[in-house]
Amino acid sequence: MNLRRWLTVGIGIKRWLALAFAGLLLLALGLAHALRQLAVSLEAGSPAEAILSFATFQWLPYQARGVLLGGVGVAAFLFGAYRLVRALVDPFALWDREQPMVEVIYQKRFLARGPRIVAIGGGTGLSALLRGLKEHTSNLTAVVTVADDGGSSGMLRTELGIPAVGDIRNCIVALADAEPLMSRLLQYRFPGLPATSGSDDGAPGEVVAGGAPGLGGHAVGNLLLAALVAVEDGDFEQAVREMNRVLAVRGRVVPATGTALTLHARLMDGEAVDGQSRIARCADVERVWVTPADVLPTEDALKAIAEAEIIVLGPGSLFTSVLPALLVPGIREAVAASGALVVFVCNVATQPGETAGYDLADHLDALARHDAAGLPDLVLANNRFDARRPEGWLSEVVRLRWPPAANAGARLALDDLVDADNAHRHDPAKLATAILGAWEHEGGRHRRHRRPAAARGATIA
Repeated sequence: MNLRRWLTVGIGIKRWLALAFAGLLLLALGLAHALRQLAVSLEAGSPAEAILSFATFQWLPYQARGVLLGGVGVAAFLFGAYRLVRALVDPFALWDREQPMVEVIYQKRFLARGPRIVAIGGGTGLSALLRGLKEHTSNLTAVVTVADDGGSSGMLRTELGIPAVGDIRNCIVALADAEPLMSRLLQYRFPGLPATSGSDDGAPGEVVAGGAPGLGGHAVGNLLLAALVAVEDGDFEQAVREMNRVLAVRGRVVPATGTALTLHARLMDGEAVDGQSRIARCADVERVWVTPADVLPTEDALKAIAEAEIIVLGPGSLFTSVLPALLVPGIREAVAASGALVVFVCNVATQPGETAGYDLADHLDALARHDAAGLPDLVLANNRFDARRPEGWLSEVVRLRWPPAANAGARLALDDLVDADNAHRHDPAKLATAILGAWEHEGGRHRRHRRPAAARGATIA
């Protein structure tokens, strides 16, 4: 155990050791004063005076006495501090032995000082964002859509009447500090009925093996969440809170609402389409909305938005992940009233169906059609287009046409955000670094209020 490492700046140990040392020093001075008074009161040459003189090292020269007592005191204090820390942390030695407890504590204290960030959306895009941000802050809240009606989430929603759990599960796994085996277990999907096309319920890396009658198509994490809802007497919000706690989530995941939502869309030709999984396959979406129209946002989501320093919209499926969460009554208004820096992260590639042929300006125009034109202070977009394209890739990179027709007030920031091995995905580390860099550029913690629209419009290279 490296005692010097425990004294590193940022651990928060030195100040309390110094206070304890000061207390011991004052105690020693008080005791010395009492002994001196006692020595004065004793008769010279008496046995009591001789014993006191011997016990206080009066028989040694003054300088030698100071060096001896000081050296013994410092050694005893350091050894005692070492043994105290060891006694406190050893019973909790459940971490990986390759990462000492001091490193775990340092990391957690560093993350606790990070900015308060709220990420709104769903799907694999939000999960990727969370994986990057959790390395910079633990003050992180994911406000997740519950409008999914495909795959395991859709089946549980139909059978049990609970909101969609797939996106919530993916975000919890992304933020969990649990063992890798636990993450694999939560993502394990029993073989059988596959996830519905267009559903965000199927996450990359899910393990499928064996067979289980009656469980086909279900992910273990979805079943666990459904069981927690039953245990909590139907309280969906509390079930998600307990899932966060059990899996030691770094930050927290909260549903946008505790009510199951149905997503509806109107296409450019006037056709109406119902259901998230169907809308995901449709091109030329003009507008989406959710029902019931009078659902309430969760208190956890509203509180997190009100306290946020950064609010991130996306990345993710524009019409089936980002907007369904934003269109929950009260969420959009809370974002608009927030003093946070609101960042819209545009996808690096189009999605066959809902955003086929979309460029950067088209994404912002879609927000404007949903009364969200004034929300983003900053639009973050990728400017690297040489990433490897997956086999059978049907998408295309999002072209950087700017400014949009209805949201010209937002500022544009361009950066290399794409996963070099997959042109369809953001790189979590690059994306998190870009967001925090933009926040610092905007003033960081010194930024108190959003700038007026008249002051916006600059482009950051």
